Amino acid sequence: MATQILICDDSRFACKQLARSLPKHWDAAIRFAGNGEEALAIIRAGQAELLFLDLNMPVMDGYRVLEIIRKEDLPTLVIVVSGDVQPEAQARVRKLGALAFIKKPVDPRLVQTLLSEYGIEIEHSAGRSEPDIDISQGDCYQEIANVAMGRAADLLARVLGAFVRLPVPRVSMATIPELRQLLAKVDREAGVIAANQGFIGAGIAGEAFLLLDPSDLPDIAELLKYRAALTAQAELELLMDLSGILIAACLNGIAHQLDISFSQGPPTVWRRGDRLGERVELNVSHWEKVLTVEIEYLIETKDIRCTLVLLFTEDSLPALDERVSYISL
Repeated sequence: MATQILICDDSRFACKQLARSLPKHWDAAIRFAGNGEEALAIIRAGQAELLFLDLNMPVMDGYRVLEIIRKEDLPTLVIVVSGDVQPEAQARVRKLGALAFIKKPVDPRLVQTLLSEYGIEIEHSAGRSEPDIDISQGDCYQEIANVAMGRAADLLARVLGAFVRLPVPRVSMATIPELRQLLAKVDREAGVIAANQGFIGAGIAGEAFLLLDPSDLPDIAELLKYRAALTAQAELELLMDLSGILIAACLNGIAHQLDISFSQGPPTVWRRGDRLGERVELNVSHWEKVLTVEIEYLIETKDIRCTLVLLFTEDSLPALDERVSYISL
């Protein structure tokens, strides 16, 4: 009888990658769910002996799914597959009953090793057809951003000694009027400070911005064990340190997946009252659209929020599309 397998991930691209990573001749019936609620309905119907579970999803995340599986004693084995590779994330899911943790992008050899280690029987069939999942360039961009977000959060968590809660990254192809609205909103928010850096490599260029409420700087200083007085210069240094961690780590995560490297320009700091939108307006006036990635990081112990925004120029899109097409095959 075919093994009932459920892959739960809001990324269609990730679902396809994982399905392709399973043993080719495994007699398995594979189903998909886009969020935790959908997954629980399938599990309760007895159609998921083995669940591959993402953590960061809309509607219901993977942590909550694990809690409910344990509370209701639902009959499924769980392997977590996530871009959030923080040690604390891995410890939390194991405490909630997950058999194992696999980081994205998925390594097929690791999947098969884990199946063997946990005694999951693989009955052979004459061959299994590949799941028919249509994915778009947007699906690919979303998953690339998700993996890069997790790498940056892992570095930030290690530096701060705190757990970083992650959202589903917002990835969109924005028109210039839509971008202007976003930047105008940033300029209207009293007290927001920002650091930005340009980046370029392999025909791909853009700008990265880290947005932060200055009232969070004392808590950041405490986590970084910064003992000196928080002068204006000290605040500047803290912002530069934080932006350096997140911007560089996120860009490196994207570059690694696309098999390229980025050069980064010198950072610029925007203090309270500066007009960030006006500066960016000068750079985007000749574009018609821009690829935007928005990620909001929350440092759990201090309730610190910071937002990372990546803008990829319109003339970068052909090179991006070409690189993404290689990894989506």
